[in-house]
Amino acid sequence: MTKRLEINAILLLGSEPVVRAVMTEALEQAGYVVMATGSLGTAVDMLADCKCGLLIIPPYIDNISGHEAAKYLRARNPHMGILVVGGLLDDDRIRYRAKLEGFELFPPPFPAAQLIQKVQEVMKAAQERAAHGAGRFHRAADES
Repeated sequence: MTKRLEINAILLLGSEPVVRAVMTEALEQAGYVVMATGSLGTAVDMLADCKCGLLIIPPYIDNISGHEAAKYLRARNPHMGILVVGGLLDDDRIRYRAKLEGFELFPPPFPAAQLIQKVQEVMKAAQERAAHGAGRFHRAADES
């Protein structure tokens, strides 16, 4: 079976069930298809069945950095936008690594409307990158 890019599909990976539930509800009300999980292994399995347009991930998941997990998942879906949502995003190292990989950072707290707006921005940027050339994300360091 051929995988296809699900433009409105979002893979929501987060360790806090309440946060996943609230974000899922807001995103679904905005018309997105949301696949939510608290496990990196389950996220890998979900990507085997569907190519998502966006991954929403916390700074840390399953005892590894969200950055490393996002790179691992993006390798399976190169067109997917990445939005890192959660605390601890004020660390210069996290901001630097996110910039290198083309990840977007979005610290809480935020109302649902701001989340939806940020999701739209990141998904649109990912779709534009996919449409212009190889579709792979380029590291900012490689462009200089």
